[in-house]
Amino acid sequence: MNEKTVGVIGAGSFGTAIANLLGENQRVLLYERKTDVAEQIRQTRKVRGYDLHERVEISTSFEQVAKDCFLIFPAIPSHHFKEMIVDFSQHLRPDHIMIHATKGLHCEFDIDQAQSKHLRLKDIKTMSELILQETGIVRVGCLAGPNLAGEILDKQPAATVIASRFDEVIRLGIEALKSDRFQVYGNRDILGIELAGVLKNYVAIASGALSGLGYGENARALLITRGMGEMIYIGKSLGADKRAFLGMAGIGDLIATCTSPKSRNFTVGYRIAKGESLSDILASIGEVAEGVRTLKIGKLIVEHTGANAPLLLTIHKVIFEGLNIETAVRMLMRHYTTADADYLDL
Repeated sequence: MNEKTVGVIGAGSFGTAIANLLGENQRVLLYERKTDVAEQIRQTRKVRGYDLHERVEISTSFEQVAKDCFLIFPAIPSHHFKEMIVDFSQHLRPDHIMIHATKGLHCEFDIDQAQSKHLRLKDIKTMSELILQETGIVRVGCLAGPNLAGEILDKQPAATVIASRFDEVIRLGIEALKSDRFQVYGNRDILGIELAGVLKNYVAIASGALSGLGYGENARALLITRGMGEMIYIGKSLGADKRAFLGMAGIGDLIATCTSPKSRNFTVGYRIAKGESLSDILASIGEVAEGVRTLKIGKLIVEHTGANAPLLLTIHKVIFEGLNIETAVRMLMRHYTTADADYLDL
C-alpha cells in the first residue's frame, strides 16, 4: 500500500481526519468539490484550522481520483451522497474498491412528504446499497466507530470498524488505515455496522438534551443503555444482526457521541434544551447533524415495521412537533420494561 495512492471524497472534518490517517501509510488524494476552497487548502495546508498530512494532496477532479486510486473512501453527508456517486460513476471501474464513511441513509422519496403506511423499505438505502446501485463497483465496505473528527485530527488514540462482505475489502482497509494510534477491526455484517452508525445519531441528540436540562450521569447511562436496545430493535426489523450493535461501531460509537460536546448531534440536543430553535442551531453549526435526518427516516421505519422505539418517537416530537423536553422525559420514564437487556433475546 505504501506505493499506491488512496482517494478520499469530501474535505470536511471527517474526510480530512481520514485523509490524515491514510497519509501515514501512503499518498492520498483528497477531493474537494469547490475550486476556491481547494485552492485555499493548497495554499494554507489547513482544513478548519487543522494541518494536512504532508502526503495528502488536494484534487478537484473525479477523473484524477478514479485514475490514480484503486481504494476510495467517500466521506460526505448522506443527503449529498447520491448526487456525488452519480457524478463520480462515469469514472469508476468494477475493479475499484470503495469504503464509505457516511453515517446516514438515503431515501428515494421526499422524507418530509412521506407516510409510513405507503413506505417501501427498499426505497430506503444504506450508502453501500447506493454505491452498488449507481456504479459498477462490486467490492464495497463501510467505516464506522467512535470517530470524533477533532480528536482524530489531534492525533488522539481511536479505533474503527471496517465492514464488508469481502475479506479483501476488510484487509486492504485495515492495511491502509491502521497505525500505532488507530486500531481497525473487521466485520462481515455490513448492514448491521451501517445501521449502528446511523441510529446512534438520534440517541446522541437525546443525550445532549439531557445535559441541556442539567441532568447527570445516571440519566445518561439509562439513555445509552435503553437507546442501544432500541437501536437493536430497529436494526433487527431491517434485517441486521444484533451483534453489530454490541461492538465498536455500536456501543463504542454510541458512548462517544452521547458523552462528547464535540458531537454535532449532541450539540443539537443540548441547544434545543436551552430553548434555541432547530433552524438557528443548524444554521450556526456549519456542518450537517445527521441525527436530525435520522429522526425523520427512523420515524417512518418504526411506524412501518412496528419496532419498539419509544425514544425515537418521543425525541421526534420534541424536535419537530414542539413537545416540551421535560414533558418528554416524564413520558419516557413511564415507559419501561421489567426485563433487563431484553434485546439480547432477539
